[in-house]
Amino acid sequence: MYPEIYNPSKYDHGARWKKRSQENVFTCMHCNADVYTQAMISGVQNRNHCTYCLRSRHVDHAHAGDRMSACKAVMQPIGLTVKPGRNKYGRMAYGELMLVHRCKECGKLSINRLAADDQVERLMETFYASLQMDRFTQAQLNLSGIKILQREDWELVVGQLQGIYQV
Repeated sequence: MYPEIYNPSKYDHGARWKKRSQENVFTCMHCNADVYTQAMISGVQNRNHCTYCLRSRHVDHAHAGDRMSACKAVMQPIGLTVKPGRNKYGRMAYGELMLVHRCKECGKLSINRLAADDQVERLMETFYASLQMDRFTQAQLNLSGIKILQREDWELVVGQLQGIYQV
């Protein structure tokens, strides 16, 4: 119509939306599932693991969010822990349930927030598998200051996964 004025790509809002939505999804390196990263879906600002298999990718080097690791290998979930919290009006609280990952290539450990859409069955499988953890991995976790939840923490795990917070 008016080629010098009308530029379809400039006014094609659908194309911009598709591009933006592609940035809010990643493909899991382990199970090839599409994982959506929008906070409205996951309940967290920075999703870093698959909602289906719970695996992550080793992207952080010195601290969470720096994205400076050269490794880029798959990080496998090896257990659950809690992020200690304190109720300023009472005693120590149990804290937020967290997922512990270990890199399959370099062995680096990291803890990550759970997301609202994580598969509860996979989280429970990870918890039960961690009860059979070998001594080497237990020692590595102890050196890192990470306390894996044990059999006696079962009620805490189930309670938090069901939204029943214990204080």
